[in-house]
Amino acid sequence: MNSSSAPEGAVNVSSTQGRSRVELVERARALQPFLRAQAERGEADRIVPAHVIDKISEAGVFRLLTPKRFGGYETDLRTLTEVSEVLGEADGSAAWTAMIISVTNWLASLFPDKAQEEVFGADLDARVTGVAAPTGVGRRAPGGWVVSGKWSYNSGSPYATWAAVGVLLRDESCAVVDQALVLIPAEELVIEDTWHTVGMKGTASNTLIGREVFVPEHRVLSVRAAAEGAYPRSFRQDEPLYSSMFGSMLLLCLVGPLLGLGKAAFGVVKDAASEKPLSFTVHGRQADSVGVQIQVAEAALHLRTARLHAYDAVDQVDREGASLDYAARTQVRAQAGYAAQQVLAAVNMLLNTHGAGAFADSNPLQRIWRDANVAARHAGLVPTVGYEAYGKALLGIREPVSLMV
Repeated sequence: MNSSSAPEGAVNVSSTQGRSRVELVERARALQPFLRAQAERGEADRIVPAHVIDKISEAGVFRLLTPKRFGGYETDLRTLTEVSEVLGEADGSAAWTAMIISVTNWLASLFPDKAQEEVFGADLDARVTGVAAPTGVGRRAPGGWVVSGKWSYNSGSPYATWAAVGVLLRDESCAVVDQALVLIPAEELVIEDTWHTVGMKGTASNTLIGREVFVPEHRVLSVRAAAEGAYPRSFRQDEPLYSSMFGSMLLLCLVGPLLGLGKAAFGVVKDAASEKPLSFTVHGRQADSVGVQIQVAEAALHLRTARLHAYDAVDQVDREGASLDYAARTQVRAQAGYAAQQVLAAVNMLLNTHGAGAFADSNPLQRIWRDANVAARHAGLVPTVGYEAYGKALLGIREPVSLMV
């Protein structure tokens, strides 16, 4: 696999709208100067600016995983990963927001057809965000459920038209009968401003609050069933994307922006090394130091390792779809967490190489470092959870660690 935006072995995927993977990735690349110029504002305001979201939408990013029958591109996980990697080179928060909306649009496409029609039928550029953690509760009501809860870390919440949020469904005796995701119009929820962090500030990953919201039955998706690939949508043989495994899709997509952040850090350090002196040494520029050369090489290998693992797993998810068995899914989750850790190792090494100047407010390295360290701590990328699940599978122990596998 090479280090370009279209790794060796990549297959072009076309939609009915004639959008190839190459074209969609290049559209994202064309946004990089604009995103870099707006990144500081997004961080200061703690939200990606509205006109940036508009540009990302115009580039078709939010349609990447939306069904063709609603005007989407219905591409694949590789296209989303490559696009979000390219966006991540310019701005981690913008890339993360774009990725979350894109993949949650895919999630909404797993719901019954009536729900899909409500979300996408009248709004080609619908933006679904969500929180999978079941921090809400639903009680049975005629025709559906009445839901209340608070859902934290809802990235892109100010720009959502719909939200998919996690709930525990309880029967009349308050016993939990299922864990589910429910689709709720964004206008029926309240956003609480809680996202005050050191990194990924622009994602506006605030808290959603819902009180006594009625959710009809067709807007409910069982997480336990989905974890095994059973979705309530109508099966369509010409839509294999929506047979892809639930946990693998929702976890692997998180790696794309991190790959871009790692590449951005490498570029800054590499370019600076040709002019920046290595203080208190005989070297007039860092590039002449064997120590720096070794560190740059090692960082490059960490990043290459991250990409090899990420795209190996991405290709497997796209290739095998619904046939991806549990053992393979544990490996995918482990690879996602491992790739994230490789990016962190590279970024930390690159900042050591660059020196204390990396932490100047004017230096993009400090924002890249903060964004990468926050993104890599997403619950879906916690490495030990993935390693435990994978290790159990390797040893023949079928003892599920998480539904998100």
